[in-house]
Amino acid sequence: MKFGPIPIDQAEGAVLAHATAAGERRLRKAHRLGRDDIAALKAAGVAEVVAAVLAPDDLGEDTAAATIAAAMSHRHIEAKPAATGRVNLHAETAGIFTVDAGMIDAINAVDPAITIATLAQHAPVEQGQMVATVKIIPFAVGSALVDQVAKICAGGEIFAVNAYRPVTVGVIQTVLPGTKPSVLDKTLRVTEARLARSGGRLTAEHRTPHEIGPVAEAAIALARDNDMVVIFGASAMSDFADVVPAAIERAGGAVVRAGMPVDPGNLLVLGTLGGKRVIGAPGCARSPKENGFDWVLDRLIAGLDVTAGDIAGMGVGGLLMEIPTRPQPREPLPAKNRLKVGIVLLAAGRSSRMGGPNKLMALFDGQPLVRRTTERALASKASGTIVVTGHQRERVRAALSGLDVTFADNPDFADGLSTSLKAGIAYLPQDVAGALIVLGDMPGVASGDLDRLIDAFRKAGGNSVVRASHEGKRGNPVLLPRSLFAAVAHLEGDTGARHLVEAEGLDVIDVEIGEGASVDVDTRDALEDAGGVLQD
Repeated sequence: MKFGPIPIDQAEGAVLAHATAAGERRLRKAHRLGRDDIAALKAAGVAEVVAAVLAPDDLGEDTAAATIAAAMSHRHIEAKPAATGRVNLHAETAGIFTVDAGMIDAINAVDPAITIATLAQHAPVEQGQMVATVKIIPFAVGSALVDQVAKICAGGEIFAVNAYRPVTVGVIQTVLPGTKPSVLDKTLRVTEARLARSGGRLTAEHRTPHEIGPVAEAAIALARDNDMVVIFGASAMSDFADVVPAAIERAGGAVVRAGMPVDPGNLLVLGTLGGKRVIGAPGCARSPKENGFDWVLDRLIAGLDVTAGDIAGMGVGGLLMEIPTRPQPREPLPAKNRLKVGIVLLAAGRSSRMGGPNKLMALFDGQPLVRRTTERALASKASGTIVVTGHQRERVRAALSGLDVTFADNPDFADGLSTSLKAGIAYLPQDVAGALIVLGDMPGVASGDLDRLIDAFRKAGGNSVVRASHEGKRGNPVLLPRSLFAAVAHLEGDTGARHLVEAEGLDVIDVEIGEGASVDVDTRDALEDAGGVLQD
């Protein structure tokens, strides 16, 4: 493949490197130029274009990505159709993701033109969640390289989603003087919720004194009728001969491992009894927040073995988020009001349903809608505002003259909403904890509404998605935590933040802000009903 400037007379069949205007037409990036395109470009005075010319043995980016994806062996995973040189692979069921890291590394070492990225080993996934993506970097790649990758894929299963099984679980909770029944009741509710996400079921509970004998008797009874036993001790394990590990051995079982290099979760005990798994849960497992207990429980429910060596290998990545209710936190929690939130204001669209006029230039109380929206963003608690421009960028910039914003130009705005999201997120500073995605065409969203979303984000510790709602129905704006920024880079076409919210499985906090969450002005009637006046 040859890439670079090409005289327009020689460009037929070439693939455009960038979106290019041909008079009234706009040719998208990666468009293959035909005879009519060449004529239109010539008529517009275009003398050359930056494009790629494929060699006879080259495979186009979509064909190459699809060929590699088809060569892979996997379980419970669906490959989506190729688009823009990418094939995304999604989980067909909920479960635990496993991957042959050696095969992935071997593929990525073939040539920089061919890449594959996956979720982390043993990541929990929901049905429909993306677990891997094949991406061809240039517009084409040599067929010999694709063949080389296909041979690597023939070596065995490259990745899988190990489906959760509907296991039955018996719970033991030990009691000491002063143990509150409300704590035990809450522990049951949290455990039931943990099991429900994977189709498991809590069938029975025994409450015993915090003593070896009673716990051993309860474990024997529950192991007989259930797939798994979980023991919550009233006091944390302080020695390998303490009540929970000693009770497992007294019952005739074996302790696989006591203690794990995951925090929270250090004091977990894993054992076996009569062919069934027994987990001595650490105290943090009474909280719904992720901890080491989840790592072991989810793998076992997915039918994966967990050995002492597996637990010993969990230290890298095992330093998890602090649980605020922990009796002795590792460190004082940072002040939540220090979490910075940046606004990404999307103002690049073409207003195609308006039939010509740019809705962002419509006047509301004598002021362009885009300026009104931007001023409200600047008046909020956000640390800064990025305005993404594209269609009529100079006109939009002029409307925002004098405002303290950063402009992010999106030359590929015609390729869909995802391109504007990517452009805006890329401009955010490194110290920002979240991105508040604000649409430029929502006249009913006030500065106070934005502040309510930011406050909810900070209150939740900066790790949840916060979404505006109206009468229980989801709307806009949406605030994305930094943990989702990398996923934004994988969006394609007209896919927006809603896809990430649904696919990534993070906690979602809905904040009622009233009618403004659902009022946009995509049509002339809607704009006029909202009080706007279109301008030519």
